[in-house]
Amino acid sequence: MSTLLVPFFIALATSLVLVPVSRLMAIGLGQVAPPTSDRWHSKTTALFGGVAITLTSLACVTALFGYGQYAILLACSVAIFIVGLTDDAVSLRASTKLVAEIAIASVFVFFRYRLGWTESLTLDSLLTIFWIVGITNAFNLLDNMDGLCAGVALIAGGAWLVAAWPVDVTSPAYLEARYLAVVLGATAGFLVYNLHPASIFMGDSGALFLGLNFAVVTLAPLEQDGGTANLLSVVALPVLVLLIPIFDMTLVTLSRLLSGRSASTGGLDHSSHRLVSIGLSERVAVALLWSLAALAGTVAVAVRHIDGTWSSLLVVGFLVGMAIFAAYLARIQVYEDADVRQTSGKITPLIIDFVYRRRAAEVLLDMCLVSSAYYASYRLLWAGEALQANFASFLESLPLVLGTQMVALFAVGAYQGLWRYFGLMDSIVFVRAVVFGTIGAELLILYLSRFEGYSRAVFVVYAALLLLMLTGSRASFRLISEFVNRWRQTGSRLVIYGAGDGGLVAARELLNDPHKRYRMLGFIDDDPNQAHVRVHGYPVLGGYRHLQTLLIRNAVDVVVVSTRLIDAERLQWLRDLCDEHGVALSRLQVDLETLAPPPHRPRSTSRVERSGNTGSVS
Repeated sequence: MSTLLVPFFIALATSLVLVPVSRLMAIGLGQVAPPTSDRWHSKTTALFGGVAITLTSLACVTALFGYGQYAILLACSVAIFIVGLTDDAVSLRASTKLVAEIAIASVFVFFRYRLGWTESLTLDSLLTIFWIVGITNAFNLLDNMDGLCAGVALIAGGAWLVAAWPVDVTSPAYLEARYLAVVLGATAGFLVYNLHPASIFMGDSGALFLGLNFAVVTLAPLEQDGGTANLLSVVALPVLVLLIPIFDMTLVTLSRLLSGRSASTGGLDHSSHRLVSIGLSERVAVALLWSLAALAGTVAVAVRHIDGTWSSLLVVGFLVGMAIFAAYLARIQVYEDADVRQTSGKITPLIIDFVYRRRAAEVLLDMCLVSSAYYASYRLLWAGEALQANFASFLESLPLVLGTQMVALFAVGAYQGLWRYFGLMDSIVFVRAVVFGTIGAELLILYLSRFEGYSRAVFVVYAALLLLMLTGSRASFRLISEFVNRWRQTGSRLVIYGAGDGGLVAARELLNDPHKRYRMLGFIDDDPNQAHVRVHGYPVLGGYRHLQTLLIRNAVDVVVVSTRLIDAERLQWLRDLCDEHGVALSRLQVDLETLAPPPHRPRSTSRVERSGNTGSVS
């Protein structure tokens, strides 16, 4: 690995010098990006960051290694750089760029660059072209916020080098690793000037250059210590390393298509924009996506070094988590007219469409979770020859367990709840579903095979794992929301007066208000027993005296009174204090208002009527 550090630092030093030169050149030529309605930046910023990245990479590779071994890669990199630079200057049509990208990708296929995902050379060639074009555009789409694209590129490249090492110095993977080290050094030098607030953008020239190089470098075949990499490594490694660009491109493309927009039209609907729109700062949003890229890279490295079956479960679990995160981001409204779209001549509410798709997605998710939990239970109890001896039982019983469990989930009403309101009573529903599904599967297996060759311990472990997976997936929306609320950097600074039940209700209502953004500082409560405790994860800051201090320091924007126990005199003091310091004061009151009294009904009386003749006894 030390052999890669020298070219990295040489490229880094070169880039640190060339980026300011490129910035001055861009300003002198008028190649700047002014603020527009479909772009995120708020000030005019120089382009040509991609010029510095490309020139640094080409110069360092040629000077350090010569161009002979990298002739095709360098030539195609220059070609895609010219396409991007032209687009920066005169704004090419999307179709024009796509044709150029397909042509460049075809050159790589002609020179036997392939993914190696299938045995069919024809299908693999087409997949390779699709991969190169897709990743190239994914990086271009990811360049939408200061430091995001360059930072993700550094993390992804570092993960790929760690996953690919150690390699034979005579192998193609080593040649690709040296080239990638230079590209990463050039990108790192640019990132110094691209961090928020950025003084230069890489432009399409830089984004397309990085995208093409990452797409091609990840085509290099990797080898395990004992031979050729398994299929999971071949497919999962490049996908995981480049997951964030793929994730963002998929989210943006599907969102635009489902909203009746062109996928090639720019907009503020990327994953980073959605995170900022719910209250995170630009730095935190970018850091979060960097963290996810690092986590994906860690999973990729783990896939190379752990058992294939466990790595399969790890990959599936991580991808399920990312799918849930994507579903959360998709809920954030970024289009003003996102509530309706034109479909087959009718105006169909998008929310209705979403409900049906969401339910179908829940069923597919649960099928994956049930299968994973049942498989993991076998893996936890047995290994090696013991696992092979019991694997036939797993394959035979999996359809029975899956079918019975899905019916149990449907029967108890597991698909009637809303994830963002998931609570304790909802978890009880899943407890019932898991218990009924597990017992039903055992009884079915007992009836069909008298439970011969099966272990009851498997079903105990399976039930525990499945319950954890089901409740974890449903609680994910609330967990993400809580994370966002605590890291929110924008919005009015909020303090709630009263840390009781009313304060808890106020916190939930205000922090989940889609129309207003609040930054919760904590609670104020005059009860000394409440000091230094936490309510709903937020601290009780102190009593009325502490609130006075906060208001004097101008540390609060909004005060909401949630308690009914505050006396009129204290409330008047609070009103005068907030008015003096220009702080909004509100009171949350939950009351039952009778809109229509029940109709008056006369009391009914029961009478026993007797028929027939009556008489006296003489």
